[in-house]
Amino acid sequence: MNLLRVFRSWPLGIRLALFGVFFAAVWVPILHTWFRGPWGASVRNVHPWEWPVSTAATEGLDPEKLAKLVTRIGADECCPHLQALLVARHGRLVMEEYFHGWGPDLLHTLQSVTKSFTSALVGIALSRGEFKDVDERVLEYFPRGNEYAALDERKASLRLRDLLTMRTGVDYDENGVFSPHARLNLLPWGRDAWYLRRPMLSSPGTLFRYDSGGVVLLSSMLRRRTGMHAEAYAERYLFAPLGIKRQSWRANLAGHTHTGGGLYLTARDTAKLGQLYLQGGRWGDAQVVPEAWVRESLRRHVAFDAHGRGVIGYGYLWWVLSDGVYAAIGRWGQYIFVVPEQDLVVTVFSMARPGTDPNKPIEILYDHIMPAVSRDMAMPDGRRS
Repeated sequence: MNLLRVFRSWPLGIRLALFGVFFAAVWVPILHTWFRGPWGASVRNVHPWEWPVSTAATEGLDPEKLAKLVTRIGADECCPHLQALLVARHGRLVMEEYFHGWGPDLLHTLQSVTKSFTSALVGIALSRGEFKDVDERVLEYFPRGNEYAALDERKASLRLRDLLTMRTGVDYDENGVFSPHARLNLLPWGRDAWYLRRPMLSSPGTLFRYDSGGVVLLSSMLRRRTGMHAEAYAERYLFAPLGIKRQSWRANLAGHTHTGGGLYLTARDTAKLGQLYLQGGRWGDAQVVPEAWVRESLRRHVAFDAHGRGVIGYGYLWWVLSDGVYAAIGRWGQYIFVVPEQDLVVTVFSMARPGTDPNKPIEILYDHIMPAVSRDMAMPDGRRS
């Protein structure tokens, strides 16, 4: 029997009601994710931890300068579409401001800030012996590695280090709706094979070219070595120790976590990664990420021909900025800034629209927040800030 004909034979009220149920089931979650973030899932076996709260003045920041900054942001004068700004000094939260209807309990897209969380997972996997070292050949993770190598002999020399420093040599870009990245994001399964079959532009390890596909490949590599998808691995070895209670991490139908940009967290939980790296990977009594990995991740493995302030290089899925600043950076204006010299962590959520500058938070850091730090206050280890 023709189901469409049966449906049309039903009373109009019933058809409209069924259509309403279908619309709500499909579009309400999508619209909620777009405008208010996903609902997220609870993390199991969490070690409870909440940010200690202090005042700007107590922790050596000028409260008047920060208040002026908040006023300007609220009026969209210096950073349109900014949604959250958190500042932590000496391990204490001294500023937590939300704008444009955002709030502390909402999960926000991190975009490529996700990559820095992925870097932490790689460091953990190395410390547990699940990954051998950063010079391990990528094709050794895949049973069909010889098949991929036969497509281009340069693929055989691709190392874990090259994925972490965006020097894969793979023909991959994120420019437009028909780009390789857009196509990879739509694949329900087989992301690893699709990426490993991509043509090569250069020998691995020689040329920096932003490559989210190589970072997404790390999800499959984690799965093959640990038996766990990246989301589950992060929940056990990163989120739970940091007291992150709720998260959402996009995956394809095969379950592979989008380790290049699919993570959603609250602003407070996002800031915890910055604090973790500021503390050399240590959280309370636990060494969550090896200290040596933190140092290597923040080292300038790739140097850019840059002058003045801002981005000057790239580490292991972390950006290196001038004046000793490090950052996790995501599309549309997502940032975690780590400023060791000032014992400072700054987290920014934005939703920069086309035609606006998503790098405005860098100006906020250098022009407003760092100058607000007092040079006369002692650091926790006795140094002067």
